[in-house]
Amino acid sequence: MDARVARTRARLQEALLQLARERPASDVSVSDIAERAGINRSTFYQHYADRDMLLADALDAAAERAGAELRHVDLDPDVPPAMLGDFLAHIADNADVYRQALIGNASGAVIVSLRARVGAMITEAEPEGGWDAQAVPLEVMSAGVAGSVLGVITAWLEREPMEPPELAAQWAWKALFGPGRTLAPRHAGETRDG
Repeated sequence: MDARVARTRARLQEALLQLARERPASDVSVSDIAERAGINRSTFYQHYADRDMLLADALDAAAERAGAELRHVDLDPDVPPAMLGDFLAHIADNADVYRQALIGNASGAVIVSLRARVGAMITEAEPEGGWDAQAVPLEVMSAGVAGSVLGVITAWLEREPMEPPELAAQWAWKALFGPGRTLAPRHAGETRDG
């Protein structure tokens, strides 16, 4: 991506996040965003189709800057990976913005982006030995996990007071890998006991 394009998009993303911390994102217009970013409306539309696409991109970029990547993670069914806690800490730091995007008048673009991010995390963190693709293809497994984690995140954001991200990470992990569930890959012909 051209450096000028990247800078303009970063300015637009930061402008929207600043404004969404001041008032509901649904009350922020493209004109407000452009003014805060120091650009004109036509430049906004050269980069984004609408405010929701910008919000999805802004939250995704913020999560990436916060280190929300699940690469080279040792998966333990009893302990959520530190990265999950880091990702939820990022969400907690931007709780009002995520509430606006995920609860009530939810942003489809944000939900799709967040589901894709969590799904990619799972795909990238595939256990050594792989998944039993005959039982459940990895893409299907990652989509299911992403939906579960997104459900936990949404329920956590609705709680008052909102618990610490470390506890929410434990909830998400237990929802995925509670009693009777395992992360150990099984291959055709294997039983749960080996």
